[in-house]
Amino acid sequence: MNLPKIPLGAAVEVLVSWIEHTLGGFLNWISGGLGFMITGLRDALLILPPPVFVVLAAVAIWFVARRNTRLAVGSALGLLLVWDLQLWDLAMETLALVIASTFFALLIGIPAGILAARSETANRAIKPVLDFMQTMPAFVYLIPAVIFFGLGNVPGMIATIVFAMPPVIRLTALGILQVPGELIELAEAFGTTERQKLVKVQLPLAMPTIMAGVNQCIMMALSMVVIAAMIGARGLGYKVLEGIQRLDIGTGFEAGLAIVIIAIILDRVTQGFAVEQRERP
Repeated sequence: MNLPKIPLGAAVEVLVSWIEHTLGGFLNWISGGLGFMITGLRDALLILPPPVFVVLAAVAIWFVARRNTRLAVGSALGLLLVWDLQLWDLAMETLALVIASTFFALLIGIPAGILAARSETANRAIKPVLDFMQTMPAFVYLIPAVIFFGLGNVPGMIATIVFAMPPVIRLTALGILQVPGELIELAEAFGTTERQKLVKVQLPLAMPTIMAGVNQCIMMALSMVVIAAMIGARGLGYKVLEGIQRLDIGTGFEAGLAIVIIAIILDRVTQGFAVEQRERP
């Protein structure tokens, strides 16, 4: 005897349809704002000629990475290779998409992680949501993103934010919870308010762990680049998808290599921040 099927899928379709019809104007407004942000960021990255951008990026990385000459030179060579492969414009579009997605993921994720660390009720409510977000196949995020925001960079950005946010929330909460209880008691003994305790004690001590969450967020955002290209997101992911569709190994490899170069640079820079925070007295 077969049990009657619970109409879960139909209920989700009804919910999505209701959101689309009820909040359509608001969603269009969000789509326009996010699209303008991505386009503006991409244009800002493309203002400088590639050689000038490479030199300035290498100098900035040298300072940020604590005068790591090898990383600065390697980053410059990697970016020059991207330029030589004639993938510069697509790389800047991918970088703009990753930066924008990471910004919003951190904007939502860090406060959510703080809330989860400071409230057991909030932690119990947030944990199942994070489990759902991390175990749900990334392709599933593309469906509502397309329905609500159409095709292009904006739905790709929305899907990337949802996919990349969980590590930030988890590691922010973990970092705050790992602050030694003796230091919390000492701060309370000096009469600090809850806000002062958070800003002056918990967040500074949790910063290395939070930076690890930022690093993971960026890496996961980059991993969504190719998947987001399936719904019209431009950039290097679109070039990889083009290579897959045409069985063009060379095109796919070159675009994939450019993504790897950007990922390595961002990974090393954020790791440098984490090390600096950990070693700071």
